[in-house]
Amino acid sequence: MSIEFHDVERVEEERIITPTLTANDENEVSLRPKVLSEYIGQEKAKENLSVYIEAARKRNEPLDHVLLYGPPGLGKTTLAGIIANEMGTQIRVTSGPAIEKQGDLAALLTNLAPNDVLFIDEIHRVNRNVEEILYPAMEDRVIDIIIGKGPAARSLRLDLPPFTLVGATTRAGQLTAPLRDRFGVVLRLEMYTDTELLQIINRNAAILGIPIRPDGALEIARRSRGTPRIANRLLKRVRDFAEIRADGVITREVADYALTSLEIDALGLDATDRKMLETIIDNYGGGPVGLDTIAATVGEESVTIEDVVEPYLMRIGFLMRTPRGRSVTKKAYDHLGIPFLG
Repeated sequence: MSIEFHDVERVEEERIITPTLTANDENEVSLRPKVLSEYIGQEKAKENLSVYIEAARKRNEPLDHVLLYGPPGLGKTTLAGIIANEMGTQIRVTSGPAIEKQGDLAALLTNLAPNDVLFIDEIHRVNRNVEEILYPAMEDRVIDIIIGKGPAARSLRLDLPPFTLVGATTRAGQLTAPLRDRFGVVLRLEMYTDTELLQIINRNAAILGIPIRPDGALEIARRSRGTPRIANRLLKRVRDFAEIRADGVITREVADYALTSLEIDALGLDATDRKMLETIIDNYGGGPVGLDTIAATVGEESVTIEDVVEPYLMRIGFLMRTPRGRSVTKKAYDHLGIPFLG
């Protein structure tokens, strides 16, 4: 097998290694496992969750309300679907920003069937006024609705069927204490190891009918930043290169060529990561420098840098957060081939 090395246009405008859901991930749902036995990784969370689910089924009760937190792309939405499947119930899916008024949430809650699962993604972004309806709903299975306005207004209390609220968040610290305390099950999802990602890539390659060699799968896993969503996205893009530039089989050589063409290096860093590190080194002597200053210099939103770019750079020891700002480590200098002057 040989690879033709030609200039390759950038496949997409968005960062391919972003862990958040994008418009190009519409086929992700077909790859999601449906039961706990198919779910790869998160062994501690999975073990505890299996006990809680079995106990709830044995008592013929709904599962306690569940809070899933951790970085994006690790499987929180997938786990919510698995909880509903394992409990033999339906799941209703929404997100914090989509619930704008108290009436929106009241409509969702009153339309639930007994033991249904209500999944609220980005629950930390639920409006505080709306959130107040959740307190009695979660604790006492009732909601209070105000009917009318002014002196004629009156409160109507509605009983709710037993249900399980599953909330997902990337920022558990932004949840209010009253809301956080009402979750009976709190599970943190951790970043995946290369071995776990290798299993996920092989499983999904089989589902998609993609011929892949073990060394090719491992190469993709190593550059997936510990995130299944990124691994799935890279698998599909490498498949494109394998079909057009090679003989259709993903080997280590094909994966390396494809990912290098996509500007994703051996550690999973892309052009945005390298630009940020090089900017701090070149313009600010390696730091420390404030987040807003970095954002203005590289042309990214501060929240994007904090939620998407920084976590991985910190996890691999390339960036440090200090009280005075962000600093680049010697390890990053070495990776970028820039002399470290101390």
